[in-house]
Amino acid sequence: MLALAICLCLAVLGCGDGAQPPATGSGTGGAGAEPAGGGEAVGGEAVGASGQTHWTNQAPIGLGLGPVDAAMLAAGSADPTKWLHYGGDYANFRHSPIEELTPTSVRDLRVAWTFPTGTDGQFEASPVVYDGIMYVSSSHNRLFALDAATGEAYWRYDHPQPADLRVCCGPVNRGVAISGDAVLMATLDARLIAFHRLSGEILWNVEIIDYRDGYAATSAPLIVGGLAVIGVAGGEFGIRGFFDAYDVETGARVWRHYTVPAEGEPGVESWAGESFRTGGAPTWTTGAYDPETNTLFWTTGNPAPDWNGDDRAGDNLYSNSVIAVDPDSGERKWHFQFTPHDVWDYDGNTHIFLVDLERDGEPIKALVQANRNGFFYILDRTNGDFIAATPYAQVNWGTIDAQGRPVVRPEAMPTEDPDFRVCPNHFGGMNGAWTGAFNPNLGLAYIPAVESCEYYQKGISVFVLGQLFMGGRPVNVDIPAGRSYGQLSAIDAATGEVRWRYRDPHPMMGGALSTEGGVVFTGNQSGFALALDAATGEVVWRFRLGAGVRSQPVAYEADGRVFVAIGAGNGRFVETTGAPTIMPEGGQLFVFTLPQG
Repeated sequence: MLALAICLCLAVLGCGDGAQPPATGSGTGGAGAEPAGGGEAVGGEAVGASGQTHWTNQAPIGLGLGPVDAAMLAAGSADPTKWLHYGGDYANFRHSPIEELTPTSVRDLRVAWTFPTGTDGQFEASPVVYDGIMYVSSSHNRLFALDAATGEAYWRYDHPQPADLRVCCGPVNRGVAISGDAVLMATLDARLIAFHRLSGEILWNVEIIDYRDGYAATSAPLIVGGLAVIGVAGGEFGIRGFFDAYDVETGARVWRHYTVPAEGEPGVESWAGESFRTGGAPTWTTGAYDPETNTLFWTTGNPAPDWNGDDRAGDNLYSNSVIAVDPDSGERKWHFQFTPHDVWDYDGNTHIFLVDLERDGEPIKALVQANRNGFFYILDRTNGDFIAATPYAQVNWGTIDAQGRPVVRPEAMPTEDPDFRVCPNHFGGMNGAWTGAFNPNLGLAYIPAVESCEYYQKGISVFVLGQLFMGGRPVNVDIPAGRSYGQLSAIDAATGEVRWRYRDPHPMMGGALSTEGGVVFTGNQSGFALALDAATGEVVWRFRLGAGVRSQPVAYEADGRVFVAIGAGNGRFVETTGAPTIMPEGGQLFVFTLPQG
């Protein structure tokens, strides 16, 4: 057993999105500050010889638009010159209104400009575009303001990181939010920072929580009613999960919603003994919002420790759930738990869509999700009632009963000497590290996914505050055997039926974008940007980027032209997915355009 514990530690510290060694930072202060190490590359991030970490702007930039207001945020991506949300709009469709991006026209896409991040690690961001300016973050919390039409850099911020970060899964940042004149970014050391959108000057900088206790923040905030809502990572460290709301104007915290109950609170009975105190249930992805009912939806991840639930018998509420709350108060309205007592790391944090659909002739205000456990769920978003769950990937760990509760195969449970190949593996299916997209005209959700299975090995777990808290490990069997691959599935949101599938040689781990012209954009780990016909799945365009795609593509209009932005850069993650390892480190943003005239 001691040998297994040592093996678990080494396996965890060698992984990518599953787990990765703590990254270190870039410097010790603002503009002109001396860097740690005298300008050496620290934690995969090259610090300039001057030690500068902040470049502000004093020149006039943009098109002269005013602050981003509530009406603009409510309109989402309806205006093609704007991309204001991580998910495109409050319903998370990631659907561009640009009609010019068709299966025929995208064959003529060409590179307009590119921009390097200068960092290693997964480049997972989704850019924000407003007033002719693109705001894009990178791994290690670099933030750039760029001319959306030319790529000219206006301002830049490199967040000075402490040397002892608690990050399980790479030094990622998935994007920023915008509201008023503020651009907001969460950081790996669990802070939330607001920048003036034109100058890049810091408006406020607040601590979410002490990162040393096992916390990080990697997702893009969601702006709702003057509040910036942000979740935390740290499920692999035995944290107590939560998501917060902060006043965009001042940075003051307005409320906090815990995802693991405290002693005496409802749901604590779903944790054996004192196990709730290290329960996990992180909130590391961006949620969705329904203005009609004024309801915020947020998802939660694995209970802790992973892969061994012996000491936490019970359902382990509210891990692996979607939680509906009142955004004004943070009070819970309802919840639905996808995978009670999870022992496979099937986080409930994957992309959610708020769709209005029809089943059996009845209209339904639904929430749909391709869960990491391999099932595509349809819920009633007004009350959390379960409607249906259908497999969209290889699934053999269990089935879902009429109430939405899993019926688990006993042989799929982790053991000390596993010999049962469990599907899907701990990455999914889909995973919250990348997005899907939804075409409201076709009623199809586009889901990039992993097709790979694993053994799950149970081990020992010991909790130490701020240290990794694991109870086992996944044992990769499909990649060595050449059985793993990727797919992009078009799923009928009303029925869960897969209409078409694109199969790729390697797991699909980049985000998706849908367009009004009938195209789906994504990318693969072989280093290609891809465009597919939204109705048929035919690949109509591909472009070699030179590195695996982990980012979230967006489309927009600027200077009278149509653009598509997609980032490349997979970091050290490739070894755990079977992707090609020959491609070098480093993030690069590619922006394509259609010919004029």
